Amino acid sequence: MKKFLALVLSVVMVASLAACGNSGTKETQAPAASGDSATATESTAAESTGETAEKVGDGVDAKDLKVGFIFIGDENEGYTAAHYAGAKGMQEALGLSDDQVIIKWNIPEDETCYDAAVDLADQGCNIIFANSFGHESYILQAAAEFPNVQFCHATGYQAAGSGLSNMHNYFTSIYESRYVSGVVAGMKLNEMIADGKITEDTAKVGYVGAYPYAEVISGFTSFFLGVRSQCPSATMEVKYTNSWASFDLEKECAESLIADKCVLISQHADTTGAPTACEAAGVPCVGYNISMIPTAPNTALTSASINWEPYYEYATKCVIDGTAIDTDWCKGFAEGADKLTDLNDKVVAEGTAEKVKEVEDAIIDGSLHIFDTSTFTVDGKELTDADSEYISDGYFHESEKASAPAFDFIIDGITAVTQ
Repeated sequence: MKKFLALVLSVVMVASLAACGNSGTKETQAPAASGDSATATESTAAESTGETAEKVGDGVDAKDLKVGFIFIGDENEGYTAAHYAGAKGMQEALGLSDDQVIIKWNIPEDETCYDAAVDLADQGCNIIFANSFGHESYILQAAAEFPNVQFCHATGYQAAGSGLSNMHNYFTSIYESRYVSGVVAGMKLNEMIADGKITEDTAKVGYVGAYPYAEVISGFTSFFLGVRSQCPSATMEVKYTNSWASFDLEKECAESLIADKCVLISQHADTTGAPTACEAAGVPCVGYNISMIPTAPNTALTSASINWEPYYEYATKCVIDGTAIDTDWCKGFAEGADKLTDLNDKVVAEGTAEKVKEVEDAIIDGSLHIFDTSTFTVDGKELTDADSEYISDGYFHESEKASAPAFDFIIDGITAVTQ
């Protein structure tokens, strides 16, 4: 569910994270704030993430505002749970009442999305967010028909070329938190080597991927580079489920990787299937979107995650203030948009928390470039400026030209198995 390759700024890109669709189109007013483990409200979003201050209108009194959300899943699926947590954080930060926030749950990537967008606009929503890649064409259609409503689409790429001033794309630099989660994993591998559980030449990581799209490739590559920054002998095997959210497929994929002698598992897939398999097998794992510690208390290390609140607060505040929303928005650790979930203290290696802080600080101050081309090779050769217009100054500038991920090279040390 969600994404596929597309051309933006002359670069092939894809989009993002959304989960596999579920049936039904339940609509609700937003209930009271959830206690979901994805919730994070630590950022000062409006101040720290929005550089655009161009006045485009008179704005809307906050008490008269209505905000609509179109979600591919519901709270039982990690990707949408993280979006919902961000929506609730925005609501609380801006002091909106429950009847000012309308949520369309379980909206598939078909005409149902257009119908949902139209209904939200007809209900008086001033701004509407959609969170799955496959929603984009339907959001574009609705944006053209409702020029006075702002439409914001996660993981897409078409806003810049649409010619619509009320159409916007957003994502985060999730590769940052994937890299840091890889550091956590690499330290665990080192501990396993030191304890004699594995050897340097058997430090093989498994990765449960959704689809062989650039967003997934960018993610597992950044994770692997984080692993290798701590455990240089590590290798990684990637297998795809060809689904964004299937508990059974993800569990089976993880079990297959474990059978292939992978000693640690990570994922770009939206359910608890892989951690469930890892807990049963006693294999350490790194999750995605939400904490997997409740699912795998003895094996989950941490999860790479996104805090969507900074964008939701920023964009909604723009509507209130009558200022322009960025056409293409992407932020990371520095703005509180990316994060790790809690470290599992009884499973992670000693010193992990301190190392995580060190690496995050280096990413924020710019001294660490995750896709530094001197740290990996492709077919035995280092990438150069000639290989991609994203490469300059010795690194691949992921998410800098546009929000949608673009890195799609399979680097040495990674074996990707397409089923």
